[in-house]
Amino acid sequence: MRRLCLAAGAAFLLLGWAFAGSGFGMIGHMAGHMIAVAVAAPLLAFAIASTPADPATRFPRIVTPLAMSVVELVVVWSWHVPALRLAAEAYPLVLIAEQASFLVAGLLLWSAALGAAGDARWARRAGGVAAMLLTSMHMTLLGALIGLAPRPLYAGLHAAHGMEPLADQQVGGVVMLMIGAAAYFFGGLAMLASLLRLREARS
Repeated sequence: MRRLCLAAGAAFLLLGWAFAGSGFGMIGHMAGHMIAVAVAAPLLAFAIASTPADPATRFPRIVTPLAMSVVELVVVWSWHVPALRLAAEAYPLVLIAEQASFLVAGLLLWSAALGAAGDARWARRAGGVAAMLLTSMHMTLLGALIGLAPRPLYAGLHAAHGMEPLADQQVGGVVMLMIGAAAYFFGGLAMLASLLRLREARS
């Protein structure tokens, strides 16, 4: 099962990077971003959970759910500042840094919520529920701000699909809402169900 998740996570990650580098404007960017943090990252985190490669196991005092949710918030909101978003489209090295930081932030968050074994597992799942819901909220807010903005925030962005910048931006915001916000919300609910099962087992 772990090997299957690892292979699937790697495949989705490559797919996300292909979208991000496709030149499809905000739609391609958002598709790549969401695939990386909301699909590939949880699969990879599950594959390495409670192993020596798991950052939550190696650094349990640093890689905690709420701390990593704040890290992801800072990373995601920073890269959607118009100047940085346009720089990522213009310069390949900046794009690589952007996509790498998305992956690292997503992997740390999901690992913090899923990782660690033994007595720490219950506490991490409890923190994971709060972290996932917080992340879902800030993804929803950012997606709404981008999608509902009355003017193009990334006016210098030219997409290969030929859509107008505002329409491209609006669809990109919808992609963030549909994939990112939903994935973290349902991830939080799944962790809550797991937490309740763990509680029953302990009692």
